[in-house]
Amino acid sequence: MTSNTKQAGRGVRNSKALETGAKIGLIAYGIVHLLIAWIAIQVALGGGGEASQGGAMKTLSDDPVGVVILWITAVGFVALIFWKLSDAIWGFQDEDGTKKIVKKVEAAALAVLYGFLAVLAFKSASGSGGGGGNSEEGFTAQVMSAPAGRWLVGLIGLAIMAAGAYQIYRGVTRRFEHDLKPQATSGSSGTALVRLGQVGYTAKGIALGIVGLLFIIAAIDYDADKAGGLDDALKTLRDQPFGPVLLILVALGLAAFGAYCFGWARYVKRR
Repeated sequence: MTSNTKQAGRGVRNSKALETGAKIGLIAYGIVHLLIAWIAIQVALGGGGEASQGGAMKTLSDDPVGVVILWITAVGFVALIFWKLSDAIWGFQDEDGTKKIVKKVEAAALAVLYGFLAVLAFKSASGSGGGGGNSEEGFTAQVMSAPAGRWLVGLIGLAIMAAGAYQIYRGVTRRFEHDLKPQATSGSSGTALVRLGQVGYTAKGIALGIVGLLFIIAAIDYDADKAGGLDDALKTLRDQPFGPVLLILVALGLAAFGAYCFGWARYVKRR
């Protein structure tokens, strides 16, 4: 990569336009989590709905104002893709060795996640679908049909559980503060933002852990129907002893993460 290319890339990375787009994307990310939390609470109380990213966007697509929000959300997620890709390519210059590589890989993984959400948002906004349905079961069935597919499904489950554990770790140790400008954590409002982040990341980690567990159970039982995404995970939690109460607590945690995203958008730090 030539020095001119690096310079141009860093110029784009530090542009006001990309920062504004990233802020819009983070606000959109917050809205999606608030909708998931609202649907999860309804599920806990015996209602219907799909408590997932696709389900949240489907809820927005049912309303004309929601469709406008979805288009803005989709553009925001595209900006987040470029933001995280720029981090993966040009970011973390103050780090070195393994730590730098890990952070670049994490940024690339987030770019993939935002890409998935951008596709969901565009599909929902254009009316071509976006709900989750049985996509996880179909994916698991395809993987299981491959050589050593059962082991692959189990490894996917372990990877998802590891991602969940990392989210909990970020929440407990407050590592997410590295994503915020220093002034974000000062004063009473800063304390509130940090608490929202701690609760939110922990709740996300718990939800991901249940998703990973469903994949592992599917691998052990050799039954793709037992795999599932976020919606299945939350409904599995609901069906346990004291499940509705636990589900409401997780839903409140996801709502806390949604609220945290609004503060994150205000104090986002490019690294």
